Amino acid sequence: MVNSDVATGSLYPRRFHRRSNRDRIFPTLDEPPAMRTHRRRLITLAASGGLLATMADLIPTSVASAETESPKSPETAGIGVALNTSTIRGQKLDIRRQIDVTAAAGYDGIEPWIRDLRSYVDDGGDLESLKRQIDDAGLKVVSAIGFAQWIVDDPEQRAAGLAEARRDMELVRAIGGTHMAAPPVGVHRPKPGDAIPSLKTIAQRYHDLLDVGADVGVIPMLELWGFSPVLGSLGDLAYVSAGAMHPDACVLPDFYHIYKGGNDFAGLGMIEASRMPVFHINDYPDQPGISEIADKDRVFPGDGVCPLVSIIAGLIDRGFCGTFSLELFNPDYWKRDAADVAREGYEKSQKVLAAAVAESELSKES
Repeated sequence: MVNSDVATGSLYPRRFHRRSNRDRIFPTLDEPPAMRTHRRRLITLAASGGLLATMADLIPTSVASAETESPKSPETAGIGVALNTSTIRGQKLDIRRQIDVTAAAGYDGIEPWIRDLRSYVDDGGDLESLKRQIDDAGLKVVSAIGFAQWIVDDPEQRAAGLAEARRDMELVRAIGGTHMAAPPVGVHRPKPGDAIPSLKTIAQRYHDLLDVGADVGVIPMLELWGFSPVLGSLGDLAYVSAGAMHPDACVLPDFYHIYKGGNDFAGLGMIEASRMPVFHINDYPDQPGISEIADKDRVFPGDGVCPLVSIIAGLIDRGFCGTFSLELFNPDYWKRDAADVAREGYEKSQKVLAAAVAESELSKES
């Protein structure tokens, strides 16, 4: 995820239980939306036995089976699919319309932008009413996109960034969310001569951000930005999340950014699957090349060259049971009807996930 304005595990969000550190590390799962609502297309959940065997003793899982309206709603192993509202940002819908479009397309969750929530409140909107709309639509707020500068060197600027992060988290919590993105805003585009904080220092600052989140009840997920000099690699994510020494530490990877940062997807195997509650899903073409490719070049899953099926199958094999959130910034999609874009994104994401589940199952049989 990159905001042009600043740059130019669970099955669904986890609920906190403060009884022990073990509970904070492995919170209980919410019931899948397919079991809570008849308003949207149901997907077949197959989260029993094998796919979650590695987590079975630690995370309680709900299992449901339901008929689908369409063959494009296949088995997805209990993995959720959400819409990051950047995908339909160009249509300039307010947050209420974004929720309607997301639910109608069949998604399990929504990943709104903080600026849209603020705009709603500034215009007199009531967050309790917005939460009811989200709940009634059968959606979960899987994450939210904000740009607080928690990572910068200047102490006053960093304190202001933590205060902004707290306000953002309070918005997210008010609409039922329990996670939000924590990108490296403020150090992602250094000017010549600017000092870049060390990974050890960033880990300490991420710990401070996690403490703010623990106080509010929203977990900040360390987000990968492939073009950034820090947190642009999977190695950075692994080091900082481990170095933070905090029970809530977790990461938010992104297929496009993994590629943009010159990473090898095999590096995902070094990050515990339960520490990836949300994963941004997208695809990218073979041209322009890695040095020129940008957010605007992202395409629907399956329409590019990223080996999504094999990568996701590997994640499933390692116990991934989080949510894939579709995040695109394609200006051609922004010219289209938002409902059509959301629907196509959902169907293509489901198709990729179904193929990945099938590949994972075949590997178990061989």
